[in-house]
Amino acid sequence: MSKQTYRVCFCCRRRFKLAMSEAPPEIRSLFERYSENGVMTASHVRSFMVEVQRQEKATEEEAQGIIDGLKHISIFHRRGLNLEGFFKFLFSDNNPPLAPPRVHHDMNAPLSHYYIFTGHNSYLTGNQLSSDCSDVPIIRALQKGVRVIELDIWPNASKDDVDVLHGRTLTTPVALIKCLRSIKEYAFVASEYPVVITLEDHLTPDLQAKVAEMITQTFGDILFCPGSESVAEFPSPESLKKRIIISTKPPKEYLEAKDTKEKEDESQQGKALGDEEAWGKEVPSLKGGTIADYKNNGDDDDNDDDDNDDDDEEEEEEKSHQDIAAEYRRLIAIHAGKPKGGLLEGLRVDPDKVRRLSLSEQQLEKAALSYGKDIVRFTQRNILRVYPKGTRITSSNYNPLIGWMHGAQMVAFNMQGYGRSLWLMQGMFKANGGCGYVKKPDFLLRTGPNDEIFDPKAKMPVRCTLRVTVYMGEGWYYDFKHTHFDQYSPPDFYARVGIAGVPDDTEMKKTKTKEDNWLPTWNEVFEFPLSVPELALLRIEVHEYDMSEKDDFGGQTCLPVFELRSGIRAVPLYSRKGEKYNNVKLLMRFEFI
Repeated sequence: MSKQTYRVCFCCRRRFKLAMSEAPPEIRSLFERYSENGVMTASHVRSFMVEVQRQEKATEEEAQGIIDGLKHISIFHRRGLNLEGFFKFLFSDNNPPLAPPRVHHDMNAPLSHYYIFTGHNSYLTGNQLSSDCSDVPIIRALQKGVRVIELDIWPNASKDDVDVLHGRTLTTPVALIKCLRSIKEYAFVASEYPVVITLEDHLTPDLQAKVAEMITQTFGDILFCPGSESVAEFPSPESLKKRIIISTKPPKEYLEAKDTKEKEDESQQGKALGDEEAWGKEVPSLKGGTIADYKNNGDDDDNDDDDNDDDDEEEEEEKSHQDIAAEYRRLIAIHAGKPKGGLLEGLRVDPDKVRRLSLSEQQLEKAALSYGKDIVRFTQRNILRVYPKGTRITSSNYNPLIGWMHGAQMVAFNMQGYGRSLWLMQGMFKANGGCGYVKKPDFLLRTGPNDEIFDPKAKMPVRCTLRVTVYMGEGWYYDFKHTHFDQYSPPDFYARVGIAGVPDDTEMKKTKTKEDNWLPTWNEVFEFPLSVPELALLRIEVHEYDMSEKDDFGGQTCLPVFELRSGIRAVPLYSRKGEKYNNVKLLMRFEFI
């Protein structure tokens, strides 16, 4: 790896000297401070871990373990680490930015106290109009820790069985029983905490009874069935470990809903995706629009299945109960629905009954204009689901912060694609050991008589500042072809670092571009004042500058600020699709001041 040749034309080649990975100046200074005669003993390593890495409970035995872990490397010194060994440790997988996966949040609170990793149209393999329906994306979502799976259920062609598909589109169906069996097999491979299945029902009563039989026989004892139809408080994730939960609205008859659904679907067809995901997109502005748009906004819902059901009035719901099989109703643990009277009435908190309400991303933005605090109050006991607007035909996503800052538990995302919004979602649910449940901040849960309900629009004072140092990066040389970024020279890398959070905290910054270097060294420091660190996500991307074309992608990651480990850390980067690269990583430092 000393020199690299690039062909410019048939008779001309360019040769570049390839640099070796070396410790940045600050790392050298720290080594000098925490070493003696060029060697870091276990005692020195422990002091470094406590004072720089802020691991107050680090022991000398753990420090010795770090030294012993480098015995297989020729740079190992008999009494400890030399500079190269110290640098090797800092840049290793044994020094990650987040603590080893472990569930550490209180899991004994009601479900409404948690953000839940939620999928939208979980069965689709691609776009919303013509892709195949399959159990494969459901399996992949569960393997990544998604805890809420959405299934749209319809009669099959012969009306004697049940399929899963996106209705009134060209999507090809998959049998419901196949999806249910896959859910049972993969539900708890990534997390032992409960999986919620949201059923969007378009069935006749006889098929509803058949679905009830399928669910009961497939899941057996792991299916959670509540003791009564109305509960005053949701159970806790801890009490529901390795249980399957059904959430839906006891629907009206399929044929009764059909005409309304067809009209709304006609308004959907032909609409194109109107906005592209952009780097550093902030939480959508809460300006513009009226609350009246909430009441009659059919083209906001690319699913239209759950949310028009949710908008049914109570008297329609009571009528529907007469025709629904009792065994089907008995399975529903999280009821969805909205009483008559519009949004404000829909946000009314019933002390004797909890439920789920669904809003599109646009409906939530409009509702937040006038009823932000009411939404927060509602989500303290009830569950709010937010879903993508209907024009996201390509299965893109929105900024999840608009939901999280209002306490929405189920911010539903299309998991089959990729993009910056999905990276935020994946970053949030790296928290709490990646179990799919993240405890909401205390300020969103205050319910005492003297407690002020959190106002998402209120300007908050700065509570802390995150200082981020970007030292250098490595690994592209091993994970990419040498002409992947540039046909004629080594890559010109730059990094973008920033915060996604409440509007006042959202900010992006950029390093200088390092030309012709597979081992870019930036040594740049950025500071980010944070007013709500509990909702802040650190966003990191690396790009390769291209003068004539769009800059090339070089990796990304997103990390929950509230779980960042202080100190110097090796930050692994991921592909656009969220797959971890084998070798690509950044050396960074995080300090809270």
